[in-house]
Amino acid sequence: MVYALGFVLFALGITISIALHECGHMWTAQATGMKVRRYFIGFGPKVFSFRRGETEYGLKALPLGGFCDIAGMTVLDELEPEEIDRAMYRQAAWKRLVVMSGGIAMNFVLGYILIVILALGWGLPRLAQPPATALGNSSCVSQQKPDGTTEPCTGDGPAQRAGLQRGDVVKSVNGVQVQTWKQFQTETQKQTGPFTYTIDRNGQTLTVPVTPERVVRYPEGGGAGREVSAVGVGPDFNDPPVRSGVLAALPDSAVFTADMSVRTVQSLAQLPQKVGALWTAVTGGERDAETPVSVYGASKIGGETAEHGLWNIFILVLASLNFFLGAFNILPLLPLDGGHIAVVIYERIRDAFRRWRGLAPGTPVDYLKLLPATYVVVVIGGAYMLLTLAADIVNPIKLF
Repeated sequence: MVYALGFVLFALGITISIALHECGHMWTAQATGMKVRRYFIGFGPKVFSFRRGETEYGLKALPLGGFCDIAGMTVLDELEPEEIDRAMYRQAAWKRLVVMSGGIAMNFVLGYILIVILALGWGLPRLAQPPATALGNSSCVSQQKPDGTTEPCTGDGPAQRAGLQRGDVVKSVNGVQVQTWKQFQTETQKQTGPFTYTIDRNGQTLTVPVTPERVVRYPEGGGAGREVSAVGVGPDFNDPPVRSGVLAALPDSAVFTADMSVRTVQSLAQLPQKVGALWTAVTGGERDAETPVSVYGASKIGGETAEHGLWNIFILVLASLNFFLGAFNILPLLPLDGGHIAVVIYERIRDAFRRWRGLAPGTPVDYLKLLPATYVVVVIGGAYMLLTLAADIVNPIKLF
């Protein structure tokens, strides 16, 4: 029940984020004197609508987005006689840039507000994660029961006796290089006697001999146990966040937002490289946790975090989604906002050169000539979204 509630709330949060993105366009268009004909949440058949002033507001059956219909967004739009002077393409360049940037700015503002809520309610986590093979706290080695629970133990474990410390980054296990925690576990468990770890400790490379203990471990989901080696250490982790006061939350959240925005742009640049990992996930391979998720996948994560009572992660994921929406729309590709912004900037630069040559300003860009490139972006983007959705259905990212 809690999972379903979290799933629905996250999906609703995505819908609100998209609706506010369109509000950013609508409010800036109205403020700069343009005519907004329609503002709708969703697509498909109309559920209801009402008119206030010159704008029709409404809801459509499929709440998978929204749109804001501004008169004369391009020269291709059909205009009523009274709309010609207010057509968007006839307005000053700065007004058009403000309107097209309004939705992007709204996503970043909404993300910042969510981060402030996170700072006040739970504290801001550290975005920089420890290396995958960094060692955390050490303890004694427990025997595992068939039901998955462990028996109590006392004393120091092999890792403690060997002098391993939290923050040590394991580079190899008995000469075998490891890059993930799963590889570290596998190589450690297969050892049958004393062996060595090659570690990085504060930039210094050390070789540490370790004598493991033999224990029984059972596979997830049941099955026969097997004897393996263990050293009594877990992966490193970030310390719990500390809640900010009201005055400190605003600047702390601004710095955190800037850091998240940079990371979002970096992850956006890596999207083409994730096609192979998504295809691997769809065809039965292991799902890379760094691959993108669809609206369904994000909502599923929202449901899981709610089910475990981790509302701070729920808010953080929703905030990161807003940063992604904002950054994605900056891309200079039609039909994205960034594509329209690129057209305005092109027209300004072109007209500046024409004035320098003593010529009159050129005509508005012919969007018909840009339609083939737009169709290519739509097809590729749609295929990427379907691949991501398929991966989220057949092989979703598991947080727990």
